[in-house]
Amino acid sequence: MPRDGLSDDAVRDLLLRTRRIAVVGASDKPSRPSHGVFGFLLARGYMALPVNPALDGRSVHGMQAVPSLEEAGPLDMVDVFRRSEEAGPVVDEAIRLGAKSVWLQLGIWDDAAAERARAAGVTIVMDRCPVIEWSRLGLPGRIPAGAAH
Repeated sequence: MPRDGLSDDAVRDLLLRTRRIAVVGASDKPSRPSHGVFGFLLARGYMALPVNPALDGRSVHGMQAVPSLEEAGPLDMVDVFRRSEEAGPVVDEAIRLGAKSVWLQLGIWDDAAAERARAAGVTIVMDRCPVIEWSRLGLPGRIPAGAAH
């Protein structure tokens, strides 16, 4: 069982129903995983916004970066590229801003923050990558038109 306890059906549903994603820690450097994942999300039809104070106003894959989650809202999902020890405050802010889900990338988990998210009704994914999950689950090239809300 994955660390986050989510079934394949739950992850599939999350990926197909999500529409608007803030990517915390997005990078404009092509060598960074967050750059590639951000581009992947855009190519799949998500409205993705890069969140990185160091890139404020700069472009990542044609999308203007914002310095904070607050400026990225409203949100369906917050995708987090931060160290595990820095994930908790991002999860808490996502909860406060009304995000429906938080996705912690490969190698990132915070069990206490996950408990807070679940208690608030927020789905949390930990130690996974949407690119890998998309392929592993055999999802279509783009979000089906009627699937996203």
